[in-house]
This record gives sequence, C-alpha cells and structure tokens, in this order.
Amino acid sequence: MHIDRKDVLWNYTATFLQIAAQVILLPFILRSLPQETVAVWTIFSTIVVLVNLLDFGFNSSFTRNVTYIFSGAKTLKATGFDIVAENAEVDYGLLKGLIGVMRFFYSRMAAILLAVLASAGTYYICAVLRTYTGDTTEVYIAWIILCAINAYSFYTHYYDSLLQGKGLIKRSKQIGVVGQSVYLIAAIILIALGFGLIAIVSAQALSIIIRRVLSHHVFYTVELKERLKSAIKQPRKGILQSVYPNAVKIGLTSIGGFLVSRSAVIIGSMFLPLDVIASYGITVQIIGVISGIAGVYYFTYHPKIVQYKVQNNIGNIKRIYTKSCLILFAVYFVFGACLLFFGEWAFGFIRSKTPLLPRPCIVAALIIAMLEVNHSIAGTLLTAKNEIPFFKASLIFGTMTVVLLMVFFRFLHLGVWGMILAPGVAQGVYQNWKWPLEVYKELRS
Repeated sequence: MHIDRKDVLWNYTATFLQIAAQVILLPFILRSLPQETVAVWTIFSTIVVLVNLLDFGFNSSFTRNVTYIFSGAKTLKATGFDIVAENAEVDYGLLKGLIGVMRFFYSRMAAILLAVLASAGTYYICAVLRTYTGDTTEVYIAWIILCAINAYSFYTHYYDSLLQGKGLIKRSKQIGVVGQSVYLIAAIILIALGFGLIAIVSAQALSIIIRRVLSHHVFYTVELKERLKSAIKQPRKGILQSVYPNAVKIGLTSIGGFLVSRSAVIIGSMFLPLDVIASYGITVQIIGVISGIAGVYYFTYHPKIVQYKVQNNIGNIKRIYTKSCLILFAVYFVFGACLLFFGEWAFGFIRSKTPLLPRPCIVAALIIAMLEVNHSIAGTLLTAKNEIPFFKASLIFGTMTVVLLMVFFRFLHLGVWGMILAPGVAQGVYQNWKWPLEVYKELRS
C-alpha cells in the first residue's frame, strides 16, 4: 500500500472543491429558495445522515478488513490481528469472500432503507409540511428522488470500502472531484431553470451514479478480475462472524454520534420556527466544511495507520497523529476567524434570504465542533487495533444530548442556544478528553 503527499493533495483538492461547490452553490440556493425551503433542505440533509446509520458501522469495518487483506493478512479476526511481513502476498480467496459479504449485506439493507424512507420518512415529511407555505408538490417530488437515490447509494456503498481499504486514496478523491463537479454544474443549471429543491436532489443523484460507475472501473482492474475469477471464495459465514462484532459496536457509536450532532435539527424542527432551523442549518453546514478540512490529513493516512499497526510501527503512527492534531487546530483558527469576521458581510453581499447565526453562537459552535473532530480522530486511531472501546460512551452521551435538548427546549426555553449547547455539554463531560488521553497513553508506551 502506497500513500504519500499526492494522496493528501488530492484529498485536499476534493475537500476544497466540496467547499468551492458549496460556496458557489450557496448564493444560488440562498437567493433563489425561500427561507422555509432552505429549512426543508436542511432537514433533507439531516435525513441523509440518518440514512447512513443503517450501515451500522460495517463500512469502516469492511474498509479496515480490506486493508488487512491487502497488507497480507490470511485470516480476519473479530478482535485484534496477526502481525504480517511487509511484502506478504494477498489472499484473493479471502478478498473474494469479503466482497461477497459486502454485497450480501448492502443489498438487504438498501431494501430495508427504501421501505423505511417510503413509510416513516414520508410520514415525518408530511408532519413538517403542515405549516409549510410553499409548493408542497415540489417538496414531495424531491423527496421521492431522494429516497430512490439514497437506496441506490447505500446498495453500492461498499465501493468506498474497496477503494480506501486498498489504499487508492488519490483515485478515490479524483472520482470525488469529478462527482462534485457534476453535482455543482447540474445543480446550478437546474436551479437557474427554476426547479428549486428538485434541482439539488437531482444533481446529487447524477453525481452519485457517476461516482459509482467510476469506482467500479478503478477498483476492478483486468488483473484483479482475473485473480478473483480464479480464486476460491472463502465462506461467507466465517467472514461475517469476524466482521460483525466490531461493526455493530461502530454502528452503535454512529447512532450516538448522530444523536449528538444531528438530533438538534430533528427535535428542534418540532419546537422552533423553520427560519431559525434554516439559519442554524446553514451555519452548522459551513462549520462542517471547516471540520472536513481539519480532518483531511489524518483520514487520508488512516489506512496507512492501520497498516503500521499491523506491522507494529508505532513511531510512524505517532508522527502522523501529532501532525494531524497541529493541522486540526490551525485550520479551525484560520477558517473560524474568517467565518466570524467575514461571514456576515459575505451573506449580505450575495443578498441571502437566510442569515447566519449571531457571532456568539458561531464561536460556541466552532469550539464544540473542534473538540468533536479532535476526539473523533483519536477514537478512529484507537480502532486501528481492531477494537472499539468507545461505543458504549457514544450511546450514553448521545442519549444525554437528546435529554438535554428536551430540557433546554421545554423547560429552559433556550431556543437555538439549546441546539448548540446540548451536544457540547454532553461531549465535554467525557468524550472530548477521554479518547485523546487514551491515544496519548498508547503512543507513549
């Protein structure tokens, strides 16, 4: 596996294009769509994140096990791993079996997803639209497209694991650049033609289809196809038994993470006006972009960290982690300052119908998000040894976030401050400091 500065550069390019796409597209959205529609778009985005929870942690487990196989592992374990030589041969029978397990899992979960979105999801959208004064037909058409493309995206989700697990970070990000470019161009054209919310989800659908087609082409080279064709596939049952214990733990962690980071929109939409949800959603989305940039360096090198862990190379792991933390804090300082000092001016310049949150709210949200990314990087590093120590804590403090949201809304009437502070308080109690401390102990020994 070879990951170098070119992979990091392409990861930054893909991330910056994602930012550029949002920066370029945001004026079209904010100028063309009413504030209520922007709020619905925010809810749609939150539902997409909720959809990903159905993965239940299998994607990261699959990715890690693909890396183990391409590093030379001959068996997959529920916990821990075998130390292997640097130039060990790839077991293509094991790889073939793992790919079969991926397809088995995602095909069934995609069917469940479509059923859940079509029933419970549609009921929730209907409830939200009871006070909606815009064109509800447009929203329902957009919702149908969103349901269909998310089911397809979920079914083909394993391509991400294959590319990243094999260490094809650069090619993966190049595909991301192409997909993001298609999304941007299609969305601008369709918004200009007056398709509103339908334009955004249709552009997303086109982007996802193109990315999946390119991913298949990149991973399944002629040589790999031949090797897989001649390999004897290992039984599905044994591989599933190796993958699912940690996958379930990561899935529970993902549920906790969703409750922390996204439940504010779902619960808040029941207590606060849609215009407040719109401002919160736009502000959090921009901060999310900063979070994405801050974590690019580490997450580019994470497959390499897994390989270093298998090879017991602690020195290189320490080097990557230290540099990742320095980049994280630098990015938040620079881009956070830009958002605080120039964000309001930029929104006024584009004549946005939806404003940012007040500066004190933005400062609090930036600090909370930075601490979240910091402990997420630490937690992800801990998973490199094929153990998930944080899944219980994630569930506990995710539940605590929901409880705090209800208290802040119902009894303290904190409004948007409740949406910001609830996850910050819940994470600050334990997770913000626990996992970075565990990494420090591990790398020091």
